Amino acid sequence: MCSHESVSLLRLRVVADADPAALGAVIQGFQNLNIVPRRMSAEFSIDDLLHIEVDVCGMTTEQMALVSGKIGQSPSIHHTHWHRLSGERV
Repeated sequence: MCSHESVSLLRLRVVADADPAALGAVIQGFQNLNIVPRRMSAEFSIDDLLHIEVDVCGMTTEQMALVSGKIGQSPSIHHTHWHRLSGERV
């Protein structure tokens, strides 16, 4: 949980094959750091890809970049991108 006012909320966006292993690969990146995401959603697109969004706080941007890079190495992952949610502080 985030309770400090200066902690930013970060969002990771992932495009992956429609494969349950992709969900596991995404959550494992945070599990390895003992971080529970604030929100995680996944939905199929019309082109049979899975679009996953994960919101987290309590991570540095450097940690998020490393997690994003590691997740992107999974064979079922097509693309990862993270950003700070503008104007949102928790």
